[in-house]
Amino acid sequence: MTTTVTHEALVGGAVGRQPPGRAGFVGAVRSEFTKIRSVRSTYWTLVALVVGCVGIGALFSWGQTQRLLSFEHGTAPRGGKVPPGFGEHIANEIRSQAASISLFGLLIGQLIIIVLGALAITSEYSTGMIRTSLTAMPRRGTVFAAKGIVFGTVALVVGLVTSFLAFFTGQAILSSQHVSTTLGHHDVLRTVIGGGLFLAVCGLLSFGIGAMLRHTAGAIAAGIGLMFVLWILSQFLPGPPSGWFGQEDIDKWIPFNAGSAIWENQANGLHPFSPWIGFAVFCCYAAVAIIGGLIVFLRRDA
Repeated sequence: MTTTVTHEALVGGAVGRQPPGRAGFVGAVRSEFTKIRSVRSTYWTLVALVVGCVGIGALFSWGQTQRLLSFEHGTAPRGGKVPPGFGEHIANEIRSQAASISLFGLLIGQLIIIVLGALAITSEYSTGMIRTSLTAMPRRGTVFAAKGIVFGTVALVVGLVTSFLAFFTGQAILSSQHVSTTLGHHDVLRTVIGGGLFLAVCGLLSFGIGAMLRHTAGAIAAGIGLMFVLWILSQFLPGPPSGWFGQEDIDKWIPFNAGSAIWENQANGLHPFSPWIGFAVFCCYAAVAIIGGLIVFLRRDA
């Protein structure tokens, strides 16, 4: 007996049933979210980020309270004498910087989020899974955008949670000497939110570098070098007396200095850029890295 299979049977029957739609951007986002939450290293890195930022911020806040106690008793931390009333001056100084003091752990937090940002894109290259991902979704731009959006969202949410936890923990410690502040004070809310934004952009910067290099160790080293080592090296540049070229000429363009303007204290005069202008400069660095990563992702074989 000969059976004729019609086109309708192939499309609608069990033999040739097709999915109702092809893979799209929403499916790619869901896939990337499943990947990032199913990897154990993601959770450990995020836990390290929260613990590191909150713990170091708390330790630095406690150190400031001990410094204040020393001055209030008329003795400098190294044993020298201080003039009467100098303790109140130190208290006002700490109080004006209370928000930034509690966020001191972001110095280490940026290094941790750099690691996670690099892993978000390079881990698939090291395991070869990137070929499977591009087979399932051949549109590379969609894959790259989905990866960036998922990681950026996770980094932003965790960054904001970490920043607020560090702030409240630090203020609880500073309040023991009545030098704490609240979110209602001038620029404090911007400082705390800025801490979360700073971490998120650090991660995206590393994500872009990882897409360009496609090597985990290399991406992490490049990210740390750009954000941390470059900042340290800039401290050795000569000051204004040296002539036309020195520390003050390039300090404001260092990625860390530009980005930290949004959460560090502005009263000390160390930030030539205003908070949002400095943060915009920092975002430009991340945008250049992401665009470079996208170009490499589109043009090079997996």
